Amino acid sequence: MDGSRSFVHRSAGGLVLGFVLGLSACTDPQIRASVKPPARPDGLVKVAQPAVTPRSARSSDLQTYYIRVQDDLLVQGLLRTDGGGPDTPFSPEDLVRNFENIAFFDEYTRGGGLRAGGASGGLSRWSGPVRISAEFGTSVPLDQRRRDQAAINNYARRLASVTGHSIEGVRKDGNFHVFVAGEDDNADLLRRLRQLVPGISQTELGLFRHLPRSFYCMVVAVSSAHDPHEYTRAIALIRAEHPDLVRLSCIHEEIAQGLGLPNDSPAARPSIFNDDDEFALLTTHDELLLKLLYDPRLKPGMTADEARPIALAIARELMGGDV
Repeated sequence: MDGSRSFVHRSAGGLVLGFVLGLSACTDPQIRASVKPPARPDGLVKVAQPAVTPRSARSSDLQTYYIRVQDDLLVQGLLRTDGGGPDTPFSPEDLVRNFENIAFFDEYTRGGGLRAGGASGGLSRWSGPVRISAEFGTSVPLDQRRRDQAAINNYARRLASVTGHSIEGVRKDGNFHVFVAGEDDNADLLRRLRQLVPGISQTELGLFRHLPRSFYCMVVAVSSAHDPHEYTRAIALIRAEHPDLVRLSCIHEEIAQGLGLPNDSPAARPSIFNDDDEFALLTTHDELLLKLLYDPRLKPGMTADEARPIALAIARELMGGDV
């Protein structure tokens, strides 16, 4: 996107509704008309809506800029949402090559600001459950918050199905924090970052404080104290000024990157892990990358050379030949 992103069922309600409708259908109209509804109890507290602050001129200008960017990308046939098709074939060998480039390298060096990164030294992923919680800046409109919350929860369910790992959207006590915040929410965002990661460096805080306009969103994954290849916390920032599709694209990429696919590769296609912006949302190819990443035959800490033959065997199993 003209820039880079950083890594550093049927519901119970439906059953109740069916029960209510069934009762209504069996009720005599005359009896129903004679029954008065119960009086509203005194002392009920009206639930307060979250506060929403008007956007500043700076934030509004940024919103206008990103709308133009999205429109330009769509005109060029980019930001595809079809997940790939006959025009984007790839083989098991292609998949494993892309997996190696995306899983074993970091897009940016941890602690190195925005400098291009190098080899990560080993496969990294989550071993414990991933609990994704969303927090919204006060400048984010309520309807946008509802859409984004639903998108994050739906995506968490999809990722859990794809990986076989425990991944869930939660309202609180998460360990993967997704902040949807605008320029005007910067002070609150930095305060929350210090609370969540007390040891966060000034360099990493600076990434969030002075995110260049060309950086649409970012994620930082934090390893455990006893194993550098085991993630225990992640923090993603999604700019609230983005229009809906680009914002959803950021949600898809940053959460997937925070699961252990930190890099981009120009050879990966069809994929969101490619800075060419051809695809907006997680593709079939990317689902296979996640299946590889969380296959128990691959172990955290494995080098690319150690993982390669195992990954190729898994890829051939998953794909059953060329795709």
